[in-house]
Amino acid sequence: MGSSASKPVTPSINSVENEKRILSKMSLDMSSLNLSSPKSEDGSITLSNVASWESSVSADPKLQLARTILSHSDIRSALQSRAAHIADVHVFNNEIVFKTLPITDQKSSGRCWIFATTNILRYDIMKNLKLKEFQLSQPYLFFWDKLNKANYYLELSIQHADLPLEDRLISHLSGGDLISDGGQWDMICNLLETYGIIPHALYPESLHSSLSSPLNALLKTKLREQALILRRLSSSLRSRSSLSPDAILAMLRTKKEELMKEIYTIMTATLGEPPSPKDKFSWDYYTEDGKAGHWEGTPVEFYKAFSGKYSPSDSFSLINDPRNQYSKLYTVDKLGNIWGGRPVLYVNTEIENLKNAVVKMIKSGQPVFFGCDVGKFSDSSKGIMDTALYKYEDAFSITLGLTKADRLRVNESSMTHAMVISGVHLDKDRKPVRYKVENSWGENSGDKGYFVMSDKWFEEFVYQVVVPKALAPKDLVAIFEGDEKTVLPPWDPMVYITVYVVAIKLISP
Repeated sequence: MGSSASKPVTPSINSVENEKRILSKMSLDMSSLNLSSPKSEDGSITLSNVASWESSVSADPKLQLARTILSHSDIRSALQSRAAHIADVHVFNNEIVFKTLPITDQKSSGRCWIFATTNILRYDIMKNLKLKEFQLSQPYLFFWDKLNKANYYLELSIQHADLPLEDRLISHLSGGDLISDGGQWDMICNLLETYGIIPHALYPESLHSSLSSPLNALLKTKLREQALILRRLSSSLRSRSSLSPDAILAMLRTKKEELMKEIYTIMTATLGEPPSPKDKFSWDYYTEDGKAGHWEGTPVEFYKAFSGKYSPSDSFSLINDPRNQYSKLYTVDKLGNIWGGRPVLYVNTEIENLKNAVVKMIKSGQPVFFGCDVGKFSDSSKGIMDTALYKYEDAFSITLGLTKADRLRVNESSMTHAMVISGVHLDKDRKPVRYKVENSWGENSGDKGYFVMSDKWFEEFVYQVVVPKALAPKDLVAIFEGDEKTVLPPWDPMVYITVYVVAIKLISP
């Protein structure tokens, strides 16, 4: 397979106009400055600087009013737009007719991508079995994902044992996200195809699936220690000229399997022993009519029986990443969960193609998995995501002028959360106005668990939409199925979808 260098994409019209507006304002500001004589010649802040700034702010009645109000008010509450609240009504003229319950809750974990996937998969299961309420086991997929990520990290430690610890790649791999709760669509496909799915009742939540940070901290400590053990063993084995590379790899993997037993021991003690994907289970349930039902089979058989009209493995990710060239296939180096599994792949395309895919899927009765930066310009209590939600520019006489591409470049934004779109409201010209979003933060968040997302917010903070090949434009499917792809570095902001609920409630929009 080939790879090609990333090329900058031509900015959208909106981006160009925004940049022109910012440059124009900068030109006016610069024309009023005496650039040859700064008040601080050494670059420090002087009292003269402060006095000048204070004189300007004190003379502005609006800024004085902002000081009066905001010194004792949360800016997120005080500066919310009444107009945005009125506009972002939870009414949609195109919705998935079938409703699923209960509203799920990932609690204090970063399993949003697993919850979004299982929330989609349960649609067909509930319809086929006539269930009133139903959940798939998110902890089941969480267990196998975490175990495989530990193995993936140790395999990478073997593969790159010759690199110094100070190398950027080694430092990144052993960093805070070495076994992140987060993941990507292709990684969930790996889990589904290998381990299947089971009803929630057969492998329910444990304390450490709902509160994952203590378990993650212990596993990371152990894995970093194990990586050093494998590196030292690799160095010792490579010093023996009589051993072939294949023999060295076999010995290292034998040691790795011994070390992985420790990881398995920790995980089964904290999460419980999961059902085997090849062992049959027996599941009894009630239908919505109160009739008893029964199903027997393996987790993989359950997945195959109820994977729906559009199999997850036949779906792929469309992304909107304005930093990089559109109509190209991208992957991320060293990113995965199951070693040797399906790679993470994205087709980068214009934002309109993501919108069109969403509308087509909703009209086809198919809920949509999508990835976004949920902490930006959103209110989790009211369930609103709208770029016009906060009047920061008016209150502080500032301009927030970063483009979507620049937010990615300077780490201002990234994919932090996955949810499900289950409805869209179209205007008289059949263009999207707002979207209905099913979240996984419990029914007390938003409107009984549902959020409303404005179309402008979609443009700025949605990065990924997963679409079945059968509903995607043929030219984008051809790109996905092609061999030529650009490899993004392991630390690229398009890597994981993950965020902790407790963290998101503390984030300033």
